[in-house]
Amino acid sequence: MSDDDPIDRRTYLKGAGAGGLLGLVGTAGCVGGGGGGSGSDGGSGGGSNGSGGGSDTIAIGSDIPYNPFEYRTNDGELVGFDVDIADAVFGEQLGMTPEFQATSFDGIIPSLNNGNFRVIMSAMTINDERDQKVDFSDPYFTAYQTIVVLENSDITSQDDLRGETVGVQKGTTGADAAAQLESDFGGDLTIREYDQIPAAFNALINNQVVAVINDNTVSAQFVQENEGQVRFVEGEGAAAEQGNNAPPYLTLTVEEYGIAFRQDDDDLRTRVNEALATIRDNGTYEEIYNEYFAG
Repeated sequence: MSDDDPIDRRTYLKGAGAGGLLGLVGTAGCVGGGGGGSGSDGGSGGGSNGSGGGSDTIAIGSDIPYNPFEYRTNDGELVGFDVDIADAVFGEQLGMTPEFQATSFDGIIPSLNNGNFRVIMSAMTINDERDQKVDFSDPYFTAYQTIVVLENSDITSQDDLRGETVGVQKGTTGADAAAQLESDFGGDLTIREYDQIPAAFNALINNQVVAVINDNTVSAQFVQENEGQVRFVEGEGAAAEQGNNAPPYLTLTVEEYGIAFRQDDDDLRTRVNEALATIRDNGTYEEIYNEYFAG
């Protein structure tokens, strides 16, 4: 990775591996979920600062499953790009033990601010609305909102969604992108929101929606695991308009992910930004990136 292009990479997924992936269509309702950070995944959080089970532990709120960022293998191991970045940043650089807590995405910011965990790592896009409620680290990943449809669908452009029903995950920028399309169509779009993205993908397979709007890398995992059944809608879009090295599928937005902190946690945020810079400089970020994404 070059110093002038640390995160803006083409996010094509590598072949399904990583310890036996739990297929996205089959995971709905199996793991994760739990509103308000009440559930735990990988350790106990809590306390007034959400610091976990001791001074060396940091509790991390995350919406699980969200393959390939955080998900469980068939053996029950929690893995993913965010998990490995957390190990590198908090573990290797800051000497903490990361413990992920499964938390529904639409309630994850209130749960952070209520002290249920210390930070959020959940493929969270940095935007102005969220920035009013939390502080973000420097960006660590670039993503795009995309459209996935059935392989035999007649939909070949975003305009073909006019008058149709699409699926999204609650509280996400995919839901925001769908709402923008609804506005562009003068209200002629029906949006169905689901608690977790596997349920939206299931709805597509079962012909309950004609498309799913979601982050490109997670959708790419779904397309890869269901080859011949589903596909991306292709075409140029936001990435091409911004002059980026755009992927071959249509991009509705260009977004950057960040780690979210409570607004009174400036010291930790500074240390995390320093750690992110270090793992970019020493090649650790590149190694982790190549574990999950090609290109």
